[in-house]
Amino acid sequence: MDFLTSRTDLHITTWVVGIVIFLIAALSGKQSKGLHMTLRLFYILIIITGGALFIEAMKFGQGMLYGFKFIGGILVIGMMEMVLVRQKKNKPTTMFWILFVVFLLITMFLGFKLPMGFSFFA
Repeated sequence: MDFLTSRTDLHITTWVVGIVIFLIAALSGKQSKGLHMTLRLFYILIIITGGALFIEAMKFGQGMLYGFKFIGGILVIGMMEMVLVRQKKNKPTTMFWILFVVFLLITMFLGFKLPMGFSFFA
């Protein structure tokens, strides 16, 4: 577990790869079951690394903000899945794209603003 919490690089790498795979799957014309299953594997990796960092973050005394970031991350993953599933069923996805972007921006802002993140906003 120390490997997961020693640096945030592993978590950042998993969500960057996850978002890239999501964009490829969502913006390509055809639905690929293998690509969707690979993305679901990355959902699990994102949650595991994020959960490990969340537990480590309790040392900073800002548990509520880290909790909001954790919930935001789960909502981002949920919106990614909703976009792909609704596209597969040929249903409208505009609302879920908007929610995806909003939740992603909030989660990234909190991630970079909090003490364990990079100091882009300092």
